[in-house]
Amino acid sequence: MKHSYRIARLLSLFFALLLSVAVVSAKDFVLVIDAGHGGRDAGALGNRAKEKDINLGVALKLGRMVTNKVPGVKVVYTRDKDVYLTLQERANKANRVEGDLFISIHTNSIDKKSPNRKTVAGASTWTLGLHRSKENLEVAKRENSVIYLEDDFSTRYEGFDPNSTESYIIFEFMQYKHMEQSINFASDIQHEFVSVANRVDRGVRQAGFWVLAKTSMPAVLVELDFICNPTQERFLTSESGQTKMAQAIYNAFVKYKSDYDRKQNAHKSSAATTSAASAPVEPASGTGNKPARETSAREVEQDDASGVTYYKVQFMALPRKLPANSKEFKGLSPVECYKDGGMYKYTYGKSTNRKDIEKQYKKVKSLFRDAFIIQFRDGKRVK
Repeated sequence: MKHSYRIARLLSLFFALLLSVAVVSAKDFVLVIDAGHGGRDAGALGNRAKEKDINLGVALKLGRMVTNKVPGVKVVYTRDKDVYLTLQERANKANRVEGDLFISIHTNSIDKKSPNRKTVAGASTWTLGLHRSKENLEVAKRENSVIYLEDDFSTRYEGFDPNSTESYIIFEFMQYKHMEQSINFASDIQHEFVSVANRVDRGVRQAGFWVLAKTSMPAVLVELDFICNPTQERFLTSESGQTKMAQAIYNAFVKYKSDYDRKQNAHKSSAATTSAASAPVEPASGTGNKPARETSAREVEQDDASGVTYYKVQFMALPRKLPANSKEFKGLSPVECYKDGGMYKYTYGKSTNRKDIEKQYKKVKSLFRDAFIIQFRDGKRVK
């Protein structure tokens, strides 16, 4: 009897050890929250408030929500008090902790000479990309200009000058593999800003932000609202206003984390197949999802021969479907699209020969500067 008891006890200890090893080995999802500006860098100024304080208030509220309500997530702040950090230090910290998602929180403003300075309103969410308007460029310049507070910034930032339009061409050549994930997350944030915080929707935008370019993970930068508008300033400095903004971002994060977990589980169940896939050839993150059958452009083929690899040029990603003859395609025809993560991805051309598609890529690139080549195999997007 004693012998049986010892065996049972040893077995229970053995399984307890296995369980503890599994728990320890499981990596928490790391969420990096970056409160923009800080210390001697006040950011944009309102009548009474400073951007740095609003950013930190929302960042800390968001972090507490995630910590208290979402298990398996480790929250890391680039700053949790009023201290100055360079843009590169923020990115370095996010990379050092091996972040899975980066959220940089900012508050918007416009030039003092602008006639609508006190009436402009709305929240926007930004991802890395090329500015498509003068307004987008001005926002990027303002957020990047903090590097002027650093000594020898030109050397440290590889010759990048925030106020030089020519400097932003560097972002055209960046192969940002997390672009699609970032855009999807940004779209969800904007939806929540409108529904939860009742903000004017200024949309998902792209521009050349240094802090996003240097983080090796999906990343977004939010502009909560306009501190130069006295009404929005009062909202953003109030406890209830900051809580609503944090809640909106939190809701979008919960959806992102749920999608992330689902894809991770799917990835584990098909690890053998995934490991045999080809290396990525595009800046966007791979999904491996089948192209959606519901499309408004030309139907994507689903019956490709087994083992066939082909290439396309992706030139646009939107949260809505467009008709096949849409003016937004700038004359490209025929155009195909597939749905991925709530976004409709539009493509042009198709060839099993990479050189052939590269010729078509030059044509598309002249119309859409963010175009890139994607790869399919067996009818599935290759990661």
